[in-house]
Amino acid sequence: MSYNIIIAGAGGIGQAAGLLLAVNTEFSCQLSIGDMNQAALDASKKFIEEGAEKSGIVETFRMSGGKVDNAFKSILDKGDIILDCLPGRFAPGMAKLCVQYKLHYVNLTEYVTETNAIIQIAKGAETGFVLQTGLAPGFVNILGHMLYKEFQRKYGTDQLDLMEMKVGAISQNASAPHFYAFTWSPIGVATEYVKEAIVVRDNEVVSVPSLSDRQELMLNGKRYEDDFTSGGAADFPEAFKEKVKNLHYKTLRFVGHYKWVQNEIERIGNQPNLSTLLEKSMLSSVPSVENDHVVIYCRVLGKDHNDRLRGIDKLVNVYPQKVGNQILRAIQSTTASALCESARMLLTGSLKNGVNLQSSIEPESFMEGSFIKMVYGDVLN
Repeated sequence: MSYNIIIAGAGGIGQAAGLLLAVNTEFSCQLSIGDMNQAALDASKKFIEEGAEKSGIVETFRMSGGKVDNAFKSILDKGDIILDCLPGRFAPGMAKLCVQYKLHYVNLTEYVTETNAIIQIAKGAETGFVLQTGLAPGFVNILGHMLYKEFQRKYGTDQLDLMEMKVGAISQNASAPHFYAFTWSPIGVATEYVKEAIVVRDNEVVSVPSLSDRQELMLNGKRYEDDFTSGGAADFPEAFKEKVKNLHYKTLRFVGHYKWVQNEIERIGNQPNLSTLLEKSMLSSVPSVENDHVVIYCRVLGKDHNDRLRGIDKLVNVYPQKVGNQILRAIQSTTASALCESARMLLTGSLKNGVNLQSSIEPESFMEGSFIKMVYGDVLN
């Protein structure tokens, strides 16, 4: 069966999603990509069609301020699903279009307010909505759930002491004083450093300040630091609060980065537009690079029936890789593969209509999906 898939946003993730869809031999589709920028649309069409060695599979259309003109309406009328790769502030508007035109919907945003708005918008919808289905939130949550279920099977208990989920989208090399380079959206980085994080402490869901619990750790012999950032836990705090005593998401960085960020925040002061000012400050001194690295780490801890503390963990490293005839950066492939896999599950009837949050996705089915296998191979086995 062939599907008409609409990708909203022609940036790096939109391009990557289009390429993964185009080269997947188990999945036939026609792509329509929308953006406000014509140059970005032209570049995306070329990137996907050259990468997949298929011409005529990408149709482009201009988007403008949330208005639906005749060209956009014709795309919506024939579409099956929207893959929302736009900035998070546009997500509720895109979700409303999916309700109106009876389309499935998947998005990436970690923004909590916008996610809660979409949950209300999609109540009773005739199609399916998968929210926060990128890398973090998204893939890392499903990996954490997979480890939880493995612990449950192995040790016969569903009551755990800890679930921790960590992701670092970092450069392969970094220099002082910031020990960082941008590999994805600068505003996304600044925002997650400023907004509060939702965690579980002693089986209670609480909000904690971002960057308020810095720790160092070793992963496969390499030294990193982590700290609380907003959004990455998805709906897991509410979903697991009665089963996991302590649960959190943290972002991984090279050691020294968070001290530099904290100094920048203190220098800026308590301003209402702190995330914008922090983004501006970071852009003035932190470079953007293509040579990136994604580190994904999850761990669960609990006691078996003999009261012995047990742990299960998983570390995944992803580097730039060739897909079709193009090289995708690690942040592109890891984010877009989760988005495409969620879309596949919706289109093939593996998920219900209405809202599907990360805790409701069956981990084994997701991890065995063709888009996840394209990027991660057998590394998860």
